[in-house]
Amino acid sequence: MDLISSLALGFSVALDPVNILYCFIGVLLGTLVGVLPGIGPTATIAMLLPITFTLGPASALIMLAGIYYGAQYGGSTTAILINLPGESSSAVTAIDGYQMARQGRAGPALATAALGSFFAGTVATLLLAYFAPPLARAALNFGPAEYFSLIVLGLLVSIALAHGSILKALAMIVVGLLLGMVGQDIYTGTPRFTFGFRELFQGINFVSVAVGVFGVAEILRNLENEQTRQVLVKTVKNLWLTKDDFKRIAAPVVRGTVLGSLLGVLPGGGHILSAFASYSAEKRLSKNPEEFGKGAIEGVAGPESANNAAAQTSFIPLMTLGIPAHPVMALMVGAFILQGITPGPNVINEQPALFWGIIASMWIGNILLVLLNLPLIGLWVKMLTIPYRILFPAIVLFACIGCYSINQNLFDVYAIAFFGIVGYLLIRFGCEPAPLLLGFVLGPLLEEHLRRAMIISRGDPMVFIERPISATLLALAVAAILVAVLPSIRRKRQEVFVEED
Repeated sequence: MDLISSLALGFSVALDPVNILYCFIGVLLGTLVGVLPGIGPTATIAMLLPITFTLGPASALIMLAGIYYGAQYGGSTTAILINLPGESSSAVTAIDGYQMARQGRAGPALATAALGSFFAGTVATLLLAYFAPPLARAALNFGPAEYFSLIVLGLLVSIALAHGSILKALAMIVVGLLLGMVGQDIYTGTPRFTFGFRELFQGINFVSVAVGVFGVAEILRNLENEQTRQVLVKTVKNLWLTKDDFKRIAAPVVRGTVLGSLLGVLPGGGHILSAFASYSAEKRLSKNPEEFGKGAIEGVAGPESANNAAAQTSFIPLMTLGIPAHPVMALMVGAFILQGITPGPNVINEQPALFWGIIASMWIGNILLVLLNLPLIGLWVKMLTIPYRILFPAIVLFACIGCYSINQNLFDVYAIAFFGIVGYLLIRFGCEPAPLLLGFVLGPLLEEHLRRAMIISRGDPMVFIERPISATLLALAVAAILVAVLPSIRRKRQEVFVEED
């Protein structure tokens, strides 16, 4: 099936009225949680996972994907108007975007963010459509040894790119791997780490972990530190750009799109890394670098294009290899599994309508986002005035009801409360919970491929070194950690995360 006919199949799915509705709901929710600082797409998708169980696979996954890339759009609104990024990847946008707003140029700043995001999202989706099929075909040649090495690479790169201490990120990965081992042994059926609880024989409910660690914990943190949000601009005017503005943003948008498309596939948070990389590149390439930090429009165009391109290309490892690049993609793995689908290279062959439908929906979603973000900017400004103490209890109640509805098991609701407290404590102690979720999702896959590889090789561990692809992936994994601990790289990581904070 060539690219044109594949996309035609995808649009026939994406343009179904029901799927358009769920695409709209997804990007609307994404914009909303991007606008409201402290919620974010990870917590939102975690809390909406239960209701996707009642939807068809295409509708559910199209909606969840829309929430993710929609939040990248919405995050720029608060970054520009109140200097408080709604999404971590929009932290860089606030540097110059807020200064533009203070100078009375909030309209051009928001228009730059929206148009740059639209261009980047459109191009990155095209790259996803072009490169995903050959990568999926190549992945069909992977055996257990290659998949084991690929998962190890993904986990170690996510540690290298994680927020804060590398040792803490490693500890979170290990905790996640251990949580993933709870339940019956995949080959013998022997219970492990169940502590006598029959409810744990099938493992810990993924939705409970996700909602607790990301949803409830994040809500507790925000209630503790609720900030008074003063909106600098009550009404936004002059949303269109001048000819000079178009000239100034053209090159940064293209460069940001390229950077974001490349870095988006990296595990651990390529959308955040790409935004900072784009800002640094634009500042170095500018003829007037002293303008950056004082309202340079290039400082909005580049990072916004980069983080939106990265949001789209981060679907490549998920849809071709079944490997999540970051926590949101780990939640997408959970959504696939809830629908009875194993994400990976077989999806494109066994369910091509679903595969291409998700890709086609991203173009539709990007168009809807432009229509939502510019004409309705007044609505989003008003949303910023909603107190969190009113908003959050309703969200938690909704999430708990949804989680209970999956298995009608009250134990899952208790697990949400438990992991909510665990997640809150992790945040208080400076531990990033994202690696924990990656370890939890990838742990069972890591164990399965490790044991299958050892069975096939009759217990010879050299199978991971003797197979060229496996050896290359392991070498890259070691290199990622070694590079991350180099003094110069470590200092750069600290600078980036201090700026983000």
